[in-house]
Amino acid sequence: MAAWKNWSGSVSAAPSAVARPRTVAELQALIAGADRVRVTGAGHSFMPLCATDGLLLHLADMEGEITVCDDGLSAWVPAGWPIHRLTPELWKRGLSLANQGDIDKQAMAGALSTGTHGTGVTLGSISTQALAFRLILADGTRVECDAAIESDLFQAARVGLGMLGVMEQVKLALVPAYRLRETLRPAPLSEILADWDTLTARHRHVEFFVFPYADRALMKILDPVDAGDDPPAADLESGVMQVVSDTAATFPFLAPTLQRLLTRAMSPATRAAPAYRIFPSERDTLFEEMEYEIPTAAGPDALRAAIAEVRRRRLPVIFPFEFRTVAGDDIWLSPMHAGPCISISFHQYAKMDWKTPFAAVEPVFAAHGGRPHWAKRHTRTSADVLRLYPQAETWGAVRRRVDPAGKFLNPHLRELFAFSL
Repeated sequence: MAAWKNWSGSVSAAPSAVARPRTVAELQALIAGADRVRVTGAGHSFMPLCATDGLLLHLADMEGEITVCDDGLSAWVPAGWPIHRLTPELWKRGLSLANQGDIDKQAMAGALSTGTHGTGVTLGSISTQALAFRLILADGTRVECDAAIESDLFQAARVGLGMLGVMEQVKLALVPAYRLRETLRPAPLSEILADWDTLTARHRHVEFFVFPYADRALMKILDPVDAGDDPPAADLESGVMQVVSDTAATFPFLAPTLQRLLTRAMSPATRAAPAYRIFPSERDTLFEEMEYEIPTAAGPDALRAAIAEVRRRRLPVIFPFEFRTVAGDDIWLSPMHAGPCISISFHQYAKMDWKTPFAAVEPVFAAHGGRPHWAKRHTRTSADVLRLYPQAETWGAVRRRVDPAGKFLNPHLRELFAFSL
């Protein structure tokens, strides 16, 4: 049996078989003939979503190309393509994703199935950009679904964690290709939060990173810009050194590593390029991550409380909190289903203790009405899912209908979605 590990190395599995199908017919036969199936892309989930002792599928080599639809603003794309492969190809056709996150290594199917998102008060998750799917069901049948045809299956699969079928192609809503200007600047956390509503109304994308032992945050602003409108130079050195100094006051041994990470991640301070090149950041340092989507009004208080808990317990945390906005949606299992959210991500270096800090902060996020990102560390239960998601039973009925034997489940998913069995 071939060993498999996720990106950070914290999740492993021993699938009975690993396959990289190239044709739809081959994919259908593999699924129909297997007892248990999961799909993996970049393995960027920190939860055991992809782990299986059955058949593990990689879809990056599947046949298929981008097919732009007659409206010129939507296209069928291979669901197994990683985002970093898809976006430059869209650019060549004069198109862009309306929004994306700051990691582009994930397969499009994985990003869609888990509700992955970027930042922007008017912009929803990548799942909200899906207009239709072509899925391979448990018996090998190929089904197309959208808001009008097999609508329940479409609604369930928009955020379905791969439990309805294998996503072979997806039809995406797109926008004309655009460029972004990125500006990075440090500012006091109190100032950013006081001006947050103004900042998010003025700029298309705003987020910030704040280290638990620093009172200054590093803000990242993205705005559309015309070609040739190059940003002025900016200097982040003084802001970076202040964050390092604040952290070193509590944990001196973390200062050198923190300075290296910040200097590499925050240079240059301004740049402009096609949007697909501006959105992603290099993430070559392994980390673990927890993320909760929190009702907008409670977001700032949740962040303050989480920082206070880390400081109270003197937890040696070397990575920052990341603070973003996400528009609400109507997707049954989307963490943003109840309305607009503040997304707060909490990171820790993968080689340090991450379980203790996450256990300390998760109750804070939950107490502020948070719902976890499905692919990032959390300890929610099946009862929590029923409590937090009013349409969970409806979703569960669709899952039972299309996969009554649970072919696309694994132990983690069986436990978390026990109500759907």
